[in-house]
Amino acid sequence: MLAWGPITESDLGALGGLARACLREDGGLPTLAEESMLTELFLSGPAIGGRDETGDLVAVAALFRDPQGRQCATGLVHPSTRHLGYGEQLVEWCREQAPGVDLLVVAETMSLEAESLFARSGLRRTFAETVMRHKLKHIPKVPLPKGVETEPFTDATAQAFAQAFRESFGTSVSSRGHASDEEWLDFVRGSSAFRPDQSRVALAGGEPVGLVILDGAWIDQVGVVPSWRGRGLGAHLVVRSLTALKHDEVPAAWLCVNVDNPSRFLYERLGFRAQGTRARYENR
Repeated sequence: MLAWGPITESDLGALGGLARACLREDGGLPTLAEESMLTELFLSGPAIGGRDETGDLVAVAALFRDPQGRQCATGLVHPSTRHLGYGEQLVEWCREQAPGVDLLVVAETMSLEAESLFARSGLRRTFAETVMRHKLKHIPKVPLPKGVETEPFTDATAQAFAQAFRESFGTSVSSRGHASDEEWLDFVRGSSAFRPDQSRVALAGGEPVGLVILDGAWIDQVGVVPSWRGRGLGAHLVVRSLTALKHDEVPAAWLCVNVDNPSRFLYERLGFRAQGTRARYENR
């Protein structure tokens, strides 16, 4: 049996330990264990934690609102205390805290137990990404295709980046969560870890044909317009980014790719390896 009670800022260290234990076992988004993300997910709304007989925090759930104002829920269960019904108790607690609300369940680390729990609880997966890591020890060489040049992110090239983003993903920025090109650019610039000097837009005849955005140790966005796919441009942008990160003595590079995206196989050929899954589920 666990002793259940509210979570406060004094539990931040214990939350970090629990997150790291889950990441070691299951993989997922490594930044989950950072104080800023733990605070956002578990300390910005109602939260409950379960402690074992030694006082260790082994299960936690919380409600919070995402940047769009949607009510979200998240939780963690220590690997050593799974299959004991604690996950079901956390799901029920979240539903009791927001009766009648279509909760978005945020899972930055996933396990087989969590997938089974969500299925039994009637949750529907709406999004899933594979988290991938590159050790930067062996980086292949991929030449830039003929007729293409690349430029860093500057005020002068910002609109070219936005155009490359739109055309690469074959959809409007609004359908990807941004109201306009300028909102997407503000989003990119807004990250404190954004690397404008190492981010690149690829140009052919002056027209944007691809892009890569670097954010800290992350390759945050990679895109190639349809007419330029299959020529090695995407692979070049990735390995160029890996080389830049290695020169900056970054210990490893990271990226996320949709579980259904065939680009995953390209990343594996370039040396990336899967490090777990992050996902979103709807509670209807």
